[in-house]
Amino acid sequence: MNLEFLQAVIFDGLFAAIAAIGFAVISNPPRKAIFVSALLAAIGHGLRFFLMKNTSLDIAAASFCAAFTIGMISILFAKVIRCPAEVFSFPSLLPMIPGMYAYKTVLSLVKFMQYANDETSATILVDIFRNGITTVFVLFALVIGAAIPMFIFHKQSFMMTRLLK
Repeated sequence: MNLEFLQAVIFDGLFAAIAAIGFAVISNPPRKAIFVSALLAAIGHGLRFFLMKNTSLDIAAASFCAAFTIGMISILFAKVIRCPAEVFSFPSLLPMIPGMYAYKTVLSLVKFMQYANDETSATILVDIFRNGITTVFVLFALVIGAAIPMFIFHKQSFMMTRLLK
């Protein structure tokens, strides 16, 4: 692992943290939760970037590992900050939504509608399914990866919610 790669991982995490701050502010959480959201987004997005570049994991598997890590750390911070884990885990996951794959899916759908009778329609149809399935798998990986720690530590998560009421 060289210095340029480490710098790329840090920048990836930094940009994800900035996006997570923007997503967290929308829901008006406590100020401490905004900084935790930024930290979790930086850790999760940096981990996903690292796993995709240094291992044989694809984007869906790397997203699952990152979302699971975010979910586990958010349970720990929920106890410390006395705030439900969902308050800072969900804004931390939003920068990992595969927007480029969703965009390419819709763009390919528009192209398919324009060139339906052309010989390139089979190639466009393959692009629709490849990008669409990738989008769906990454979204499922994010949801399941973040939900598993909430289910494992349901009692701690539930107790935090009861204490806030």
